[in-house]
Amino acid sequence: MTKSSRPALLGAILALGLGLPALAAGGAEHPPAQKWSFAGPFGTYDRAQLQRGFKIYREVCAACHGLEKLSFRNLVQAGGPQFSVGQIQTLAAEYKIQDGPNESGEMFERPGRLADRFPKPFPNPEAAKAANNGAVPPDFSVIAKARTYERGFPLYLFDIVTQYQEQGVDYITALLTGYEPAPAGVTVEPGLHWNKYFPGNKIAMANPLVALFDDAGKPQDPGFYTDGTPLTREQVARDLSAFLMWVAEPHLEERKRIGARVMLWLLLLAGLLYFTKKKIWARVEGAH
Repeated sequence: MTKSSRPALLGAILALGLGLPALAAGGAEHPPAQKWSFAGPFGTYDRAQLQRGFKIYREVCAACHGLEKLSFRNLVQAGGPQFSVGQIQTLAAEYKIQDGPNESGEMFERPGRLADRFPKPFPNPEAAKAANNGAVPPDFSVIAKARTYERGFPLYLFDIVTQYQEQGVDYITALLTGYEPAPAGVTVEPGLHWNKYFPGNKIAMANPLVALFDDAGKPQDPGFYTDGTPLTREQVARDLSAFLMWVAEPHLEERKRIGARVMLWLLLLAGLLYFTKKKIWARVEGAH
């Protein structure tokens, strides 16, 4: 590298760092990084955590947020929460699914089946707005992928190389635990709530965890988790986030297994090509 090219390279690096999108737009704090069982090239989902997360979704989130891309049968399949078939058949039957037309040409409702997708919580966006002060709650099918953020320079470059994909669940966990009273001197408009991790800090969604905890932060039903896991705000936030990660990427474990096999095959192929090259060129050099 020539001396004259060094200032240009330094300027390009600085421009890259300064040109990255701000992580905490509007004064929001940096979501702390969490440790996840599914992180890394060999990570897997925690089945018990996925089941707890689904329970949180059902009890706290399902009234407003749908899972339009998820079918009941997915909750039984390998790689997910792996509930029993009987459990999910009973669960599906609790829902009313519109079907038809029947022989009279009319639509009708029937109990849900394993093959059905989760029904929407509202029949149309207008109904959703009417029930939520003019806002349409987002569907949760890919929320763990959609609600991501940039970690800034130089971690941004590291994320590109490693395909770091836990930003979404880190952010969701932080958001669920980030509800606080507004700082002194800050006005929060009616219908909004202060959250230190939300961009702009003012969010329309009220703290959803108030359904599980009292004002002092103590669980209203300590036996909510039947597997003995302590019921805390942080645990609830992590369990729901992990479940939403699985909903967004249900084939993560299979993808990682295939990736590991491909990498092993490529390493083996590289070794075979290397020794083949040595053998061929050894003959060429011997002929000379």
